Amino acid sequence: MRNGGIHYKDVDIQEASVRVTGTTAIVLSKIRLVAVVGGDEVTNPLVVTEVYVQQGDARKLASLSFTRLLGP
Repeated sequence: MRNGGIHYKDVDIQEASVRVTGTTAIVLSKIRLVAVVGGDEVTNPLVVTEVYVQQGDARKLASLSFTRLLGP
């Protein structure tokens, strides 16, 4: 990404859910990410996991991960 080999083109959020437990919130999103990699357009189905923790009056992002889905 630093050398400019990947250019993000579009993202389609297909599903999203939030679960709050105590001072922790977990956001799961199913997305389709379209990017141009080395001149070729690629589409990847992903699950994005965001974990937020309460700090004072605000929630702070503690973890962010992307998991590529296999299959159709």
